[in-house]
Amino acid sequence: MRLVSFRTNGVMLKPRSRSWGLTHLAREVYYQFGRAKFTRSAHSVVNSNRSTFESNRVLKDLSKGGRIDDARKLFDEMLERDEYTWNTMVAAYANSGRFDEATELFEETPYKSSVTWSSLISGYCRHGRPGEGFKFFWLMQLDGQKPTQFSLGSVLRACAVSGSLQRGEQIHGYAMKTNFDHNDFVVTGLIDMYAKCRSISEAEYLFATVLERSNHALWSAMITGYSQNGDAYKAMECFKEMRKQGIELDEYSLPSILATCAAVSADAFGAQVHCCIMRSGYAVSAFVQSALVDMYAKCGDLNSAKLVIEATDIDGVVSWNSMIMGCMRQGCEEEALYLFKKMHGRDMKIDDFTYTSVLKSLASTMDLKLAKSVHCLILKTRFEAYRLVSNALIDMYAKQREITCACEVFKCMLEKDVISWTSLVTGYAHNGLFEEALRLFCDMTAEGICPDEMVISSILSASAELTALEFGQQVHGIFVKSGHAISTSVGNSLISMYARCGCIEDADRVFNSMHVAGVITWTALIMGYARNGKAKESLETYNRMVASGVKPDYISFIGLLFACSHACLVQEGRMYFESMTKTYGIKPGLEHYASMIDLLGRSGKLAEAEELLNQMSVEPDPTIWKALLAACRVHKNLELGERAARNLFKLEPMNSVPYVLLANIYFASGKLEEAAKIWGLMKSRGINKEPGCSWVGINGQVHTFVSEDRGHPRMSDIYSKIDEVMRLIKKAGYVPDLSLALHDVDEEGKELGLAYHSEKLAVAFGLLAVPQGGPIRIYKNLRVCGDCHVAMRYISQVFSRHIVLRDSNRFHHFREGVCSCGDYW
Repeated sequence: MRLVSFRTNGVMLKPRSRSWGLTHLAREVYYQFGRAKFTRSAHSVVNSNRSTFESNRVLKDLSKGGRIDDARKLFDEMLERDEYTWNTMVAAYANSGRFDEATELFEETPYKSSVTWSSLISGYCRHGRPGEGFKFFWLMQLDGQKPTQFSLGSVLRACAVSGSLQRGEQIHGYAMKTNFDHNDFVVTGLIDMYAKCRSISEAEYLFATVLERSNHALWSAMITGYSQNGDAYKAMECFKEMRKQGIELDEYSLPSILATCAAVSADAFGAQVHCCIMRSGYAVSAFVQSALVDMYAKCGDLNSAKLVIEATDIDGVVSWNSMIMGCMRQGCEEEALYLFKKMHGRDMKIDDFTYTSVLKSLASTMDLKLAKSVHCLILKTRFEAYRLVSNALIDMYAKQREITCACEVFKCMLEKDVISWTSLVTGYAHNGLFEEALRLFCDMTAEGICPDEMVISSILSASAELTALEFGQQVHGIFVKSGHAISTSVGNSLISMYARCGCIEDADRVFNSMHVAGVITWTALIMGYARNGKAKESLETYNRMVASGVKPDYISFIGLLFACSHACLVQEGRMYFESMTKTYGIKPGLEHYASMIDLLGRSGKLAEAEELLNQMSVEPDPTIWKALLAACRVHKNLELGERAARNLFKLEPMNSVPYVLLANIYFASGKLEEAAKIWGLMKSRGINKEPGCSWVGINGQVHTFVSEDRGHPRMSDIYSKIDEVMRLIKKAGYVPDLSLALHDVDEEGKELGLAYHSEKLAVAFGLLAVPQGGPIRIYKNLRVCGDCHVAMRYISQVFSRHIVLRDSNRFHHFREGVCSCGDYW
């Protein structure tokens, strides 16, 4: 054999001996001087030598190096091909995901052995096409070929990834028939399959049947299985047993146990694993380092996480992402942003997960300038095409109250998923754009997007804010049809929506259907009962909550004290107010003080209310002064009323409420001149009293009325109905309260003025438009007029109607001549 020399890039490369071989020489050229120079040389050497054995070795190297087209060229030039040649080429195509070429070559091969079939099956399963993998697995058996441990392992991995438990069980049955159930490789695949299909007991049983557990992959599968099924204790015990057995660690079992420690914040155990890692030499593995950083970060030990990153020269993006997420979980958004800037400064590879984490930090810090800079960087690096990143952008802008920017990102997205829609719908709702949220939700469902729990909760909250009962009911129906069980978040939103729309019975039914009730759930019902005039039920619900072991929170006491203040439960209110700090250590806020001052003031205990106000640890806000001023009007306390009004004039100089209330106090006290001065002061300052307005929603349309309104299309019918209503309720005992009418008209004018208040016009329309048996729902922007309140009681009795009236403060349910508020509001 003649020795051949090669000159490549100016360097003479000679064979070391005759036995070194031409193919070895060609491989040396390939590895030392690059792939580009190798193709021509390799082919010329192989063709001149005509050795099938050595050609197969080159074919294998090309395939493993990902040079599939070069491998095919060599394959086509080979004069003789054996079984190994065909199998190598089929495997090369299959493993690279080129299935058309793989199956074409598979059909052509004269050698269809179990290895050929397994190569094709493995390729399909590895590339997320388990259906084709299973098909060829069964065809293989029909062809008379016995599956190998590798083909069984491939289909088991496919079952694990796709969650196909039934198919996995069939493979298990086949493995038992063919005695593969004792093969370590297959058993490991079975354990992994059962664990990933949430059948951990079957995985546990299989693991227990293995007599020789010297294979670390077997232990890794079991540890990972426990971890993925939420059994951290067993995962840690399995790891300890593995160490006792003297099984060597590997870089696959270590991240699994570290993930388990992170899931249950077992940082002490994680630190022990870290020591094992240091002794084993796997500390240099980027895979293990990322898991260590993630473990420490999720356990809240950011210092240790930083030390792991600083101890290595490898700038792994996964490790840095874990660190950034850890900072966010600990509320260290500024630190997370600092790390991102450091990554960018070091020219590290930034991926979609990095951007998503940083955008979440920006949503909390409200740094719009930096947010737009990051957005520009996203556009420059073309990561806006990633839905994960665009969704995070929408959420970030919405939380920064830049809803226009959020909309622009949404419009530019080529493909929108449920998270995209949810982020924008939720953004509208959280920014007070409730009607826009409802419209976008309708567009979302029209596009065929199935809403998730988050968007359902947000849209129910928007419905509650708008008191859009019919829309909320439709959303409830959509969720029920989806087949999902009511989660805590959706249940809480449903309770709140029904309660705030005056359907407290429906709220109660939702509450009773929930399997788990947290403090938010209980509080929603407590508040719902309170706002619907059911103080007794509100207090009973609170007692049930405490008895069930759920501790009340800040919001719970707002609902509780509201119930007391609107039912004149002075003793109970005092008791609950004191228990806030003494029993639960909750510091009272402005809302609690407002309810207590309202309770004491309206019950006539003005001195005690003033004393509490003077003892407040926080500065009184307008709500507290309004509560005190309203109580002074009821009890005609001029001196305290003037003090409250003066404070309101300073805090809210353009609000008409304190002027009107003080003028009424003067008028009731006979100080007509002072009352006239207040009205003149309002006029000189350009302050107008907010006009009373009532509306009724029927069949998706809102009908609005103001006092003595004449603009409705059915106004003649409405006024005729008003005349009938007034005539019938007077016969039943109703007497107009003329003291609440305008003072500059005669008796008849006063009575007509009262008859044509917005509430009465609305109820007259409701009597005409709402079928008998259905509740008439009226909403008013101000507190209900005292005369209208009395009239509603008589109307409910005379016309046998359930009238629900929501004013600016609460709901009034009128049935059979009685109001739920007990005439105390």
